[in-house]
Amino acid sequence: MSAVDRLLDRARARLVRVSPEQAHAAFHDGAILVDTRPDFQRDADGAIPGALVIERNHLEWRLDPEGTARVPEAAGWDVRVVVFCDEGYASSLAAASLVDLGLSGATDLIGGFQAWKAAGLPVVPSAGRGRRTSAAASTTSSATP
Repeated sequence: MSAVDRLLDRARARLVRVSPEQAHAAFHDGAILVDTRPDFQRDADGAIPGALVIERNHLEWRLDPEGTARVPEAAGWDVRVVVFCDEGYASSLAAASLVDLGLSGATDLIGGFQAWKAAGLPVVPSAGRGRRTSAAASTTSSATP
């Protein structure tokens, strides 16, 4: 087993990971879905409507409830956050980092966007992306899955 595989195992051991169906239900119960995929993946495969787009390199800064660069959705330490990437690997590491930050309700989507799509859950083409964040931590339009 490689070092990164061991790191991934340790991260996942600290999370209560969710299936696509559980993530969909959590969203409808008020959880924030966070898409950390880069533009090229969203352009190629589409997006989950209503997901907040925060690329991985901004994640902790946008979701720190005490940070000056936070998004409005980062309203407190108890916010439920479901992070997803393309296939569910990088999102496990990202969610563990959010737990380290103090967001105890952070987790990730098993299988990532590809599992969501395969489960037949709502997906929009790239032109209809979810809520995006900018460097100023503002958001744009949203839709609901």
